[in-house]
Amino acid sequence: MRTRVLVLTALSTVICGLVGGEFLGRAHSGGVSESPGTKATAPPPLVLSPPLATHTEVTTPFRVPNAPYGPGHRGVDLLGHEGRPVRAAAAGTVLHAGVVVDRPVVSVEHDNGLRTTYEPVRPQVSEGQQVRRGQLIGILVRGHPDCARTPPHTCLHWGLRSGEKYLDPLDRLGSPAGGTRLLPW
Repeated sequence: MRTRVLVLTALSTVICGLVGGEFLGRAHSGGVSESPGTKATAPPPLVLSPPLATHTEVTTPFRVPNAPYGPGHRGVDLLGHEGRPVRAAAAGTVLHAGVVVDRPVVSVEHDNGLRTTYEPVRPQVSEGQQVRRGQLIGILVRGHPDCARTPPHTCLHWGLRSGEKYLDPLDRLGSPAGGTRLLPW
């Protein structure tokens, strides 16, 4: 009998906890509760498209800096030609379209707080403008100092940041079918 009372007491405690938790959850969320078995999940990682073309040579790869102001290469340099169109790697909002120090730069903020930068690019968009994946955002111009190949070429410096952290944009490239693909560089 004593065991039966303990089991019933434990069972009623669990049921009251579940009912009370559901009630408190509804009160906290304004009366809307999640369906049983659903969880809040993080949005999927942002997949990027190439800003120049699918088969572009990387002249300088990404090298993560050891410290915030330490040496490294905070993006990738892609071989291009002057006058080539540069396209948004993903949908977003143009944060900057103009000159930074001595180079024309376009910067786009995307989902998940990620930001891509493109330089040297003569902007074809304006700050605050919404852009879609693949939309023309600028024209590649000469002037990137790391593009020191013979004969002189033009390179696009393509960067990716999450807050203050620099990321390799090549790690987020997707295939045309939507899956991730490995690149030979």
